[in-house]
Amino acid sequence: MWLKPEEVLLKNALKLWVLERSNRYFVLQRRRGYGQDGGGGGLAGLLVGTLDAVLDSTSKVAPFRILHQTPDSQVYWSIACGASREEITEHWDWLEHNVMKTLSVFDSNEDITSFVQGKIRGLIAEEGKGSFIKEEDPEKFREALLKFEKCFGLPEQEKLVTYYSCSYWRGRVPCQGWLYLSTNFLSFYSFLLGAEIKLIISWDEISRLEKTSNVILTESIHVCSHGEDHYFSMFLHINETFLLMEQLANYTVRRLFDKETFESDQILHDPLQITKRGLESRAHSKQFSAFFRLPKEETLQEVHECFLWVPFCHFSALGKMCISENYICFASQDGNLCTVIIPLREVVGVDKADPASSGVSISIKGKRAFRFTDVKDFEQLVVKLRLKCGATSSPQHTTNPEVAISPDPDNLVDYYEGRSMGQKDSSKTVSTEALMTVFHPQDAENLDSKMLKEKMKEQSWNILFAECGRGVSMFRTRKTRDLVVRGIPEMLRGELWLLFSGAVNDMATNPGYYTEVVEMSIGTSTLATDEIERDLRRSLPEHPAFQSDTGISALRRVLTAYAYRNPKIGYCQAMNILTSVLLLYAKEEEAFWLLVAVCERMLPDYFNRRIIGALVDQAVFEELIRDHLPQLTDHMTDMTFFSSISLSWFLTLFISVLPIESAVNVVDCFFYDGIKAILQLGLAVLDYNMDKLLTCKDDAEAVTVLNRFFDSVTNKDSPLPPAVQQASNLSNAKSDHPKVDITDLIREANERYGDIRYEDVQSMRSRNRLYVIQTLEVTTKQNVLRVVSQDVKFSPSDLEELYELFKKEHFLSCYWSVNSSVLRHHDPSLPYLEQYRIDCQQFRVLYHLLSPWAHCANKDSLVLWTFRLLDENSDCLINFKEFACVLDTLYNGSFTDKLKLLFKLHIPPAFTEVESLSPSKGIELSKEELIHFSQLTVSSPVDSQEADTLKSPEKAGKGKVDIQAYLKQWQDELLKKEENIKDLPRMDQSQFIQFSKTLYNLFHGDPEEELLYRAIAVVTSLLLKMEEVGRRLQSSTSPGGSPAVAVASTAEDQKKLQEENAPQQPESSKMQGPPSEDHEWSFAFEQILASLLNEPALVRFFEKPSDIKAKVENAKTSQLKARSRL
Repeated sequence: MWLKPEEVLLKNALKLWVLERSNRYFVLQRRRGYGQDGGGGGLAGLLVGTLDAVLDSTSKVAPFRILHQTPDSQVYWSIACGASREEITEHWDWLEHNVMKTLSVFDSNEDITSFVQGKIRGLIAEEGKGSFIKEEDPEKFREALLKFEKCFGLPEQEKLVTYYSCSYWRGRVPCQGWLYLSTNFLSFYSFLLGAEIKLIISWDEISRLEKTSNVILTESIHVCSHGEDHYFSMFLHINETFLLMEQLANYTVRRLFDKETFESDQILHDPLQITKRGLESRAHSKQFSAFFRLPKEETLQEVHECFLWVPFCHFSALGKMCISENYICFASQDGNLCTVIIPLREVVGVDKADPASSGVSISIKGKRAFRFTDVKDFEQLVVKLRLKCGATSSPQHTTNPEVAISPDPDNLVDYYEGRSMGQKDSSKTVSTEALMTVFHPQDAENLDSKMLKEKMKEQSWNILFAECGRGVSMFRTRKTRDLVVRGIPEMLRGELWLLFSGAVNDMATNPGYYTEVVEMSIGTSTLATDEIERDLRRSLPEHPAFQSDTGISALRRVLTAYAYRNPKIGYCQAMNILTSVLLLYAKEEEAFWLLVAVCERMLPDYFNRRIIGALVDQAVFEELIRDHLPQLTDHMTDMTFFSSISLSWFLTLFISVLPIESAVNVVDCFFYDGIKAILQLGLAVLDYNMDKLLTCKDDAEAVTVLNRFFDSVTNKDSPLPPAVQQASNLSNAKSDHPKVDITDLIREANERYGDIRYEDVQSMRSRNRLYVIQTLEVTTKQNVLRVVSQDVKFSPSDLEELYELFKKEHFLSCYWSVNSSVLRHHDPSLPYLEQYRIDCQQFRVLYHLLSPWAHCANKDSLVLWTFRLLDENSDCLINFKEFACVLDTLYNGSFTDKLKLLFKLHIPPAFTEVESLSPSKGIELSKEELIHFSQLTVSSPVDSQEADTLKSPEKAGKGKVDIQAYLKQWQDELLKKEENIKDLPRMDQSQFIQFSKTLYNLFHGDPEEELLYRAIAVVTSLLLKMEEVGRRLQSSTSPGGSPAVAVASTAEDQKKLQEENAPQQPESSKMQGPPSEDHEWSFAFEQILASLLNEPALVRFFEKPSDIKAKVENAKTSQLKARSRL
């Protein structure tokens, strides 16, 4: 165990201890009298051993210890002890691998000792934390939580998930401290030798998160944020820490950037409910369901290490039994050796097999049984499984009696045909035949050589079925993989695709679902259905099945039904090609469930609007190319070439680039091995063409090489009719490229790259997902800045900083709110400018941080009026362009521009009376008041209707986007001409009084404050006199009318005048009845502008330059604190 560092003098201690190991910084010693070697014998050893034996347990000394030695010093520090050689050796090895190399970077012995002491104390606390978690003692966690809140000042809603002791590297020097992982932030704190280090990184800013190692750092965690690299090392359990960091980062990314996927995930929908244990459990369940191709709803409940008897091999395979709500699964330690999936709906009995071997026997329909041995607590497991199996006779599984009665495994195809025929009675629209059996029936009497080979393949599979079983609970072994690599027979493709993909479970637990969805989706008109109709005739046009109405109708029904089922995906172009192939070999309902398995489990996020999943797998592919084909990487200066050429490979599973008879073999492997099969084949294709690619001078030449190769790929054993193969044969006839058989290519891919593990692929997916999404965000930022930069005078760097602050404020409102309105508005499918928008409350935070007028006493009123002015479509949200333009006016606008902005803030639609709402609070507005006033609108019903259309363009037609509305909005923006000051409406009496008040508030605190007050008093008096003279000239019927407001001669009188008139205005209006133009006065903008230009002090004030850089720097450090205060 690790010990709190204590000083030890070795001058006299050497008589009691024997040196075992040593290096420059550490010494491992054994107490005399323990162990058998020359150094431990003799009288001294006997005396020490006797002394230790007679001491009570509290005084006994551990037989092994590790000391930290300060070079050139007699002072040593005890840091660890152990009761056995194995225990102390484990500590010694950890020090050598994690600490030794680090110590060489320090310049002084004092720094080395301080670092070692801090590290050991951190390890002790880490072990203590681990024990309290097991004992569920919250005291230490509460102490860490208080320190976390005190150090970082985050809002109290920020939930701390866990914390770890580690070292953070500042350059080449490590700093020992604590890493805190919370729902939205990665935080680090260290206080060592008087130096405080505080680091806060939000998860959504991280673009790289990976485990790395180098000469100094044996193992560390690398975090990249905003182009800055951060390294953390010396974790007690680095794998556990990294997994949790990866989960939190991906969770935040999904919540903020991938709202569509996140909304369907109820488990993580509330960030306040996230716990370390919950995240770990979720990670295991996700890995479990993905590995066994089970529905995503399945959660892993129990894991038992045991043996499974494999009858056809006559031995027991060691592995793990994994149990969820509806499945019992087994995978051998060598994943290729044996895998079994047992749905509880198929189980008919659970018994104790052999008490001596702790055995459990599970019997399933079809007179088959599985025997598990060496199962821990097997008796309790039998009881649990019996209860579970009783629960499977729930309505979910007995709705259709044909599902409850499992077919004989040898007649699985007939069983599915029977189910489909039963559904045909309820809906004649659904086809119950695979298109291949309709358009290419096999002639059993006249068999050519290809058909004979096909029959031999079928016989090989029948032999496998006889050994391993047939159906969902069959044993899956190396032999299964070998047969898949050779190509699945045409007659078995639909059945085995359904089995290997896990779609068989979806179909069995949802009887009649497809028919219902087809009936509900028929006749719907959405953007997805329009795209589907456009692409129907482009799907495998060379195949006779899709030259007829039968195939086209089936394709239309499947695609439309899926778009109805999952409107968030709807339809993506590649889906028509994939579904066409599925319909050739599977019945229509089966093809639908296969499409569900591909889109929602096997290729996650491939078919959303931004094809994030495909981009992630392309990044994984590039990483594998760097690892396995380094000479190709060295030759290609730009790795994006591989992304551009391989996108169609991933989206269509090579169907779009290979002849159909070859592509189906690739699909066979995909359904068995998942994306790993596509990655392996991609590497094999590049490897096969390596020599030619290395001679290519540009990307176009490389694309030509690969296209010629794909045209030359054949399937010599394919029984498809010549009419189907005609297109590929024609292209092959013109090519002199040597023919390549698809079976040989796939076999070579498995032999060369079969060592790529499923776990490694999943890890690379998680790692590259952050990078891909951040890359997309950079693209969005660049497009927004390019558009906005044309309308503002900010420098590119300042504009980028403002964008980051704007986006950050958008996200800060999502961090601690379960149902954030901003999160609901975020939609990555919208135009770039509309993806990030803020409401009035968020605008207030940024205005207070950035505006040069933020010192104004009525700043909240200015915030409200400015927001209302910018919110032209009345959706209570503004985008970055609107935000940047108003700041540009404040910082870079001319005197006229700033005055025009002030003028417009005090007339409708921006201006609204706000002071009378809660006079006790003075001029500050609460969040509720701010939101209330920002929602008040003066627009006409027609304008409101147009605004609603733009605000939620997907309301009509179940997801049909109103493109015309967006086009009209863009056209209006393009045609918007510069506003003429003569077009501005006149400012009435109450508005002018408020305008004058605002000017007074703006001048407060200015060095020329008194001079400005006098100037504004003069201007106001002059304007009132001008208005009175003008009214007298125009109104001859009442020449004696007195002005509504007396002229003030001094600044003090003018202030008093305004204070009296502001509250009296409504009352006087009531007394006078309907307003009369004879008694109301107003000003045009030209009058106010001309009057203010006559006062040099006022001109100097508005033309005084303001530096936004200082404001931005302050905002970057204060934004989070401002949110905490709110």
